[in-house]
Amino acid sequence: MANIFMRFPGGKAKALTLSYDDGVEQDIRLIEIMKKHGLKGTFNLNSGLYAPEGKVYPEGAIHRRMSKSMALELYKDSGMEVAVHGLTHPFLEQLPTNLCTYEIMQDRINLEEDYGTIVRGMAYPFGTYSDDVVASMKQSGIVYSRTVVSTEKFSIPTDWLRLPATCHHNNPRLMELAQQFVENAGKSNRGPALFYLWGHSYEFDSDDNWNVIEEFAEYIGGREDIWYATNIEIYDYIDAYNRLIFSMDWTKVYNPTATELYFETRQGIYCVKPGETVNYK
Repeated sequence: MANIFMRFPGGKAKALTLSYDDGVEQDIRLIEIMKKHGLKGTFNLNSGLYAPEGKVYPEGAIHRRMSKSMALELYKDSGMEVAVHGLTHPFLEQLPTNLCTYEIMQDRINLEEDYGTIVRGMAYPFGTYSDDVVASMKQSGIVYSRTVVSTEKFSIPTDWLRLPATCHHNNPRLMELAQQFVENAGKSNRGPALFYLWGHSYEFDSDDNWNVIEEFAEYIGGREDIWYATNIEIYDYIDAYNRLIFSMDWTKVYNPTATELYFETRQGIYCVKPGETVNYK
């Protein structure tokens, strides 16, 4: 028998995604940096907390939410994903179950209507949750939700509804982890690797450290061996990969999905097209 390792689109062994919360004005600069270096990610929005149109914040205000029109102009057709963050950013686990479900579901309804997409992702407001919150998400059609837990690892998620990240951008080991990811993660005959970065873009203003994300993006972006994707793109690919059907004699694989999928054995990297059966030994 031989090991079989999942590979991302194009046979790549590494993937990178970002996740940023609250829909603040600083996302404009962040997305400019991301696009410059080919990065992609997910922006988690509170559709009940858009700023009033034309709002002028007092001098020195850091946490500046965008108006609905600003948010639509920034995120729609940007290549980035928009996801649920609670209608009004509450502590979901403190709410009665019906109100928790409403906060999740109404945010999803609003975002789908506003952005013309199907929204299935989420980040927990304040990073807090409970088993009842997870149940409400399932009932609302949410397939993943990011926590504020940082593992400092590049593991493929196993519990998508309690999704940890690799690290926050203020982690003092950020560039060390980036270097480990670039130089050592996802090598041949090893499992796939995912670097998941999260934060709030207003923190770059409050901490006066835009150089952190600029340095990170410049170093880790534009690499041919990394798949740059949104959270939902990564979820959907891994979900499809897990549907591959392998024969008991380790010689054939069938792809019942609509996604082109890749895996690696010691014989090399294989591509299995939708509906195709491949002999790989």
